[in-house]
Amino acid sequence: MIKRKNEYTLKEVLDELINAYRLGGKLQETRVINSWEKVVGGIFARHTTHLSIKSGILYVKLDSSVLRSELSMARSKLVDMLNKEVGAKVIEDIIFR
Repeated sequence: MIKRKNEYTLKEVLDELINAYRLGGKLQETRVINSWEKVVGGIFARHTTHLSIKSGILYVKLDSSVLRSELSMARSKLVDMLNKEVGAKVIEDIIFR
């Protein structure tokens, strides 16, 4: 198939829009939040009440102090696993509340 000058694939157009509106970072942050359950597992995810990212820090609100303590000990491993799941270095640290 011959591609004309003014023809673009949908992927090319969407990539240009994402770059033009600088949405790439927010999309990656959303991917990190959406992959939380997959990375930590169902038990920890069920006790997670809120997730947010600000300035490269993932804030996790938990309803169990025991789980909060256990996840705090694995913080650096969780950061690596979440970034690997997304395929980019999106977060640098996690703060459990």
